[in-house]
Amino acid sequence: MMENMMLLTIALPVVFGIAALVLPKFAREAATFLAATINLILCLRMFNHEALLSLPWGGYGMLFELRLYQFSSFILAAAAGFGFLISLYSLHFMKNSEKNNQFYAYLLISLGMVNGAVLANNLVLMLFFWEGLLGTIFGLIAIGTRGAFTSAIKAFILIGVSDVLMMVGVMMTGYLAGTLTTSRIHQLPLNSVFSCTAFILLVIGATSKAGCLPFHSWIPDAALDAPLPFMALMPAALEKLLGIYFLARITLDLFALKPGTAMSVTLMTLGVVTILIAVMMALIQKDYKRLLSYHAISQVGYMILGIGTAVPVGIVGGIFHMINHAMYKSCLFLTSGAVESQTGTTDLEKLGGIGRRMPVTFVSFVVAAAAISGVPPFNGFFSKELIYDGALESHWIFYAGALLGSFLTGPSFLKLGHAAFLGQNDTHAKVKEAPFSMLLPMVVIAAGCVLFGVSNQLPLDNLIVPIIGAQRALGHHFSGFPENTFLVIMTITVLVAAYLNHIFGVGRSGKGTGAVDHIHYAPVLHEIYDRAEKREFDPYDRGMMVIQGIAGASWKIDRSIDWLYSVMAVGIAHSLSRTIRKLHNGSFATYVVWTTIGGVLVCIAMNP
Repeated sequence: MMENMMLLTIALPVVFGIAALVLPKFAREAATFLAATINLILCLRMFNHEALLSLPWGGYGMLFELRLYQFSSFILAAAAGFGFLISLYSLHFMKNSEKNNQFYAYLLISLGMVNGAVLANNLVLMLFFWEGLLGTIFGLIAIGTRGAFTSAIKAFILIGVSDVLMMVGVMMTGYLAGTLTTSRIHQLPLNSVFSCTAFILLVIGATSKAGCLPFHSWIPDAALDAPLPFMALMPAALEKLLGIYFLARITLDLFALKPGTAMSVTLMTLGVVTILIAVMMALIQKDYKRLLSYHAISQVGYMILGIGTAVPVGIVGGIFHMINHAMYKSCLFLTSGAVESQTGTTDLEKLGGIGRRMPVTFVSFVVAAAAISGVPPFNGFFSKELIYDGALESHWIFYAGALLGSFLTGPSFLKLGHAAFLGQNDTHAKVKEAPFSMLLPMVVIAAGCVLFGVSNQLPLDNLIVPIIGAQRALGHHFSGFPENTFLVIMTITVLVAAYLNHIFGVGRSGKGTGAVDHIHYAPVLHEIYDRAEKREFDPYDRGMMVIQGIAGASWKIDRSIDWLYSVMAVGIAHSLSRTIRKLHNGSFATYVVWTTIGGVLVCIAMNP
């Protein structure tokens, strides 16, 4: 029975998605909601079960093999839950869009691809679904605003490059293990350049899917151009679940990542760098959605840092932060969609004072913003404390970097909340609360942020700790209130400092949007920010400039070669021909002279 359900979770969303392209409006909306509902029911029914399905596929002994076990069933249930809530939200948000048939189609097909990638027990099969998701991401972005196609191309190239690197990693891993069946690959040692290279290439694919540096820069562009539900669905939820799920599989199952090793330090460094660079960019954004997009990048750094520590408390914290992030970041993007739907803008300079008119949206925002900032007793506080504990166990520098990221996260959301929901703005005096179908998903997810905080033993003891195994968890206690009082005091101190920083910034600038201007326009930072805003540090834009330079040089070389053949060679031949014609003028005396000269030259050549 479970085997059939696994197939249905892949096939059903895809079939309904294709049908949504041709169905009339009401029917396609009903089909979308029905498919998302059935998918959720199936995934919940499969939760905490185990099953294995093997079918011949592709020849050469390749199997279409799906595996259901505790970790994959957890990710499936979470992805299906977010897919259902965002589908419900989209019914109102996308109702007037001329391209909502494409949106619903790509949304449902994405759910099928995610289910397939999570269930795949074969690395090649996983890549098949993984690349299918790349196609739906491109489609979901491309149907957005006028500049959406350019953003879609950027996403396609950046994700595509990382996927190609991951493909090479898959081949190398298959060579090392002697098999491509995931469940048969156990803790490959990282004791050679070849194995470390395979590990790094797989990590690039996983972390890039999650939105990590340096393959991240399409996300802020998509935030402005793509339909809003896409941001809540993909960068906030499904991509984090899928990318971090695969990263956990790489470090826990496929390879033997040990604490303090070069690969562990590399992962932790990548995590901290991602946290700090992205949160610094988030700090200065003046658009609601773009600010959230940079935090979607920054927060994945905490997950990578936690898993990269390779110690139980860090790994549990990283996986817990994955699900927590999917909750609070989806909620935050949904609040931005509600604001955009009701006011027509997400420009923070044009917003303000809507908290009283949109109280449910405002409260949902406050809960999610507190969660992402690590305020107790919300879920983000507990997952961050676990990550801090793991980072400090590895080296204090990683803990300091993560704590600095938390300090900068606070002012970002204080600025956002102040600018969007507080203050006075008469232009929005008639704004009303968002409709019920948009509010319900926000409220449910916000409630989850509270539940997974005050009752964190539910996800930790029952869902996440069993994933890492009893042997790794032996002697550790993860749930409840953090046992390390020093870390809690430091976190509270940082949160208070962030609040005082906001009060200082607002008092100095006189407005919510200027709350971090004293950081933005600091002498050295101002120059760095200016260059960053001009995209001078964007790997994609830098790469495109290099490619354009190479293309321009190649064109000039091609034109030069063409000139040599079509102009210079023809000119020389024409000149020689004209000279020869002049010499052969029909004069007998001229021919006698040339004959004499030729004879003399022959004699000289024969008698040196």
